[in-house]
Amino acid sequence: MSAKRLSHVLVLLLACSMACSTMIAVAQQPAQQPQAPARHPIKLDDLARFRDVRDPQLSPDGQWVAYVVSTIDVKEDKRNTHIWMADFDGKSERQVTYSQDSESSPRWSPDGKHLSFTSSRPGNAKGNQVWLLDRAGGDATQLTELKGRLQGYEWSPDSKRLALVAGDPDPEADANGPGEGAAAGGAAKPKAPKPIVIDRYKFKQDGQGYLLSGRHSYIYLFDVETKKLDRLTAGKWDESAPSWSRDGARIAFMSNHAEDPDRERSAQIFVAEAKPGAVEKQVTPATSRGGRSRLEWSPDAKWIAFLESDEKKYGAYNMEHLAVVASDGSSAPARVRAVEALDRGVSAPRFSADGGSITFLVADDRSAYPAKLNISSGAVERLMPPPIVVSSWTSGGGRAAVLSGGDSKHTEVYAVEGGALRRITHQNDALFAELEIADTEEVSFKSKDGTEVHGLLTYPVGYQKGTKVPLLLRIHGGPDEQDAHSFNAERQVFAANGYAVLAVNYRGSSGRGQKYARAIFADWGHYEVEDLLAGVDHVIKMGAADPDRLGVGGWSYGGILTDYLIASDTRFKGAISGAGTAFTVAFYGTDQYIIQYDYEIGPPWDAKAWETYQKISYPFLHADRIKTPTLFLGGEKDFNVPIQGGQQMYQALRSLGVDTQLVIYPNESHGVTRPSYVRDRYERYLGWYNKYVKKAPGAANTPVSGKR
Repeated sequence: MSAKRLSHVLVLLLACSMACSTMIAVAQQPAQQPQAPARHPIKLDDLARFRDVRDPQLSPDGQWVAYVVSTIDVKEDKRNTHIWMADFDGKSERQVTYSQDSESSPRWSPDGKHLSFTSSRPGNAKGNQVWLLDRAGGDATQLTELKGRLQGYEWSPDSKRLALVAGDPDPEADANGPGEGAAAGGAAKPKAPKPIVIDRYKFKQDGQGYLLSGRHSYIYLFDVETKKLDRLTAGKWDESAPSWSRDGARIAFMSNHAEDPDRERSAQIFVAEAKPGAVEKQVTPATSRGGRSRLEWSPDAKWIAFLESDEKKYGAYNMEHLAVVASDGSSAPARVRAVEALDRGVSAPRFSADGGSITFLVADDRSAYPAKLNISSGAVERLMPPPIVVSSWTSGGGRAAVLSGGDSKHTEVYAVEGGALRRITHQNDALFAELEIADTEEVSFKSKDGTEVHGLLTYPVGYQKGTKVPLLLRIHGGPDEQDAHSFNAERQVFAANGYAVLAVNYRGSSGRGQKYARAIFADWGHYEVEDLLAGVDHVIKMGAADPDRLGVGGWSYGGILTDYLIASDTRFKGAISGAGTAFTVAFYGTDQYIIQYDYEIGPPWDAKAWETYQKISYPFLHADRIKTPTLFLGGEKDFNVPIQGGQQMYQALRSLGVDTQLVIYPNESHGVTRPSYVRDRYERYLGWYNKYVKKAPGAANTPVSGKR
């Protein structure tokens, strides 16, 4: 797209009058509605047509919402992300960035004159930079030229400065570049990479790679007019999540000043004057367990609302709590009692304009809804009834917008009006007009010990009540996640191919309170297996599942639980275990969970801990009980759950003569993102389940007897 055309689009979107908007809306109305084509179940080709909408940002006057749309370029085998804008009434939406290098993180300047975003265009070797679009029109201009990795940014209230979070540049970047001399044909001979030297307690992180000493992330102040860049503080610790007070005088941020920050996953809140070289003041004690979420100033700048985590030994089952602290450090941080009474994890706190209330999101039993705390009365009001899933709350000009969707609706941007939602964007309407979407309903049942467990059941497309069909138990990861009422392409693909799909929020999942989440502490594969099997038995009793055609699978902790299930019950005709591990002790020091190993279980040389490691390594140590044909998959460069977890289980089943296969995706980390690999994974899922589950013989196997 030419710069001239981009300028015209921006002017149209940001400066047109209401009359102009009306003309656009009228122009978009078709003269005659064509006959709708016949709908079809989702095909694999349709997956590349989904448009992922995220990161909505309302303009300060509430008239426009900027957001990110991610699409797949099948030919180039990559994802592209660009900035779009829509007017708040939802009558028009337009793409406003078009480069080949993608754009993300749209942010409005508080004065409404600019829209900024991040991009590495045009092929910038220095990585992501902040770019600027003028509301009056004109080309996008590169604003920053950072040498280190840009991790985030926030406008100052007067729109004159940015607070940037940037990492130190890689000192080896140039050293590992082209070397001296020339190889045959005149090409420079590349230097050999330098050895990787490790001297940290936690030294691995998926997506980042090896964590090396001496490199930090700091907050910088950037002057928009002069482009001068200064460090906010002179500290030697990592800094993150800057948040300006509403008068622009101070910046609150997160930092971990522990003697060895690697051993403490939590950070503390610091406040500094918004000027170069400021001395920061710690306002929460070292015992505080602040996360890295955005800090929220009260309008009078006296208080900071933040999210506090659980103690580190419960890190895998964390439920975030709303807390408030005095911005001058004069009072200790305190959790909000009325919110604590909910016994649910919360997120995204925001003070109202008058400071009289705080809105936040609540993760609650397959839903995520907004709620409001009245500060004076302490009362909490739920703003929307479940079932609903909302996220990414944004506000401006007295208006609010969120992301939302549903079991049969892809995520889009919605306006919040009273206690209801009104659609603003329509990125997936054309595709969904062609698709026949499977029905999903809630299910509840009792586990072995009487605990009530909840889940979601998706029926095959065109399902006739009373018909017994193949059932796939698909297990979510985490474990502190939940299957909720949002669109799930995986479940829909399986439903389009004749399967019912059961998603169970087993103990350990979020959305059911602290006790429910912590029930599996240092006892992996026990209550989860009981809950999951109870769900399968429930759907069989409903008359929907064919007991002779059962399949199971999941990714990450879902893959781990798949291994537990097939070692516990041989009824499953086919299994798919993605990015899992079954011999836990072998992963001590090889993945990114060293804090969890040391504080939840204990080091392997501790006798009591060793007993726990043996117990939770049940699937590998009792692989001889597995009879289910199983497909193992993973990313070659997964530092979250390294591929050797799948390799070990694959080798065990191969040695035992059980049908198995191992698929490794080159250069992929924990989440497989390359579009061709995403499709390949779906094809393998369907091929494996079709072979072993859908066409399974009629005789059911019996559960494995004996105890772990």
